[in-house]
Amino acid sequence: MDVLGLSKSIEIVPADTRDVDDTLRLHNPLGNMPCLLLEDGTAIYDSRVILEFLDAWTGRNILIPRDPMERALALSRAPLADGIGDAALLMIYEHRFREPEQVSEVWLSHQRGKVDRGFAAIRADLPDPKKTDIVSISLACALGYLDWRKSVEWRSRFLDIAAWLEDFAAAEPAFNRTRRPDEANT
Repeated sequence: MDVLGLSKSIEIVPADTRDVDDTLRLHNPLGNMPCLLLEDGTAIYDSRVILEFLDAWTGRNILIPRDPMERALALSRAPLADGIGDAALLMIYEHRFREPEQVSEVWLSHQRGKVDRGFAAIRADLPDPKKTDIVSISLACALGYLDWRKSVEWRSRFLDIAAWLEDFAAAEPAFNRTRRPDEANT
């Protein structure tokens, strides 16, 4: 929102995806975040869809390229970064929603493999850390999630990606404003 100059136009409402009474489920039947609720009550969900909508709505068109080939590549690379975050989330859920004796090491290994393969593909073509677009936003969010939940230790194994995140955070002030208060100084 900050990148598009919308921080004063959009209210952020916390949600609890595990709370069956949370209003998030009224707007997004899957109960997933994020969910953008427009003034007329229309709900838009999925991070990429929300970014694309806001980018076009503001007329800025800076997050997603307009050139068909560049657009296709960006819209393929962003889900790769999202997939890293999704695999990390599934590892957290494996422990959160199962009793310890039910946790599947095969499943956890499968998800770690996705993270590792995703990192290998991302590192082959890291986005420009000084350019905020759909790919860099998706990657920064996935890495931030991994740092927060610690489902995979990645920093020591992927020094180049860790350096990219530091460079991106230095170049994009909005990234640091999205960190949890207890992480803001780390």
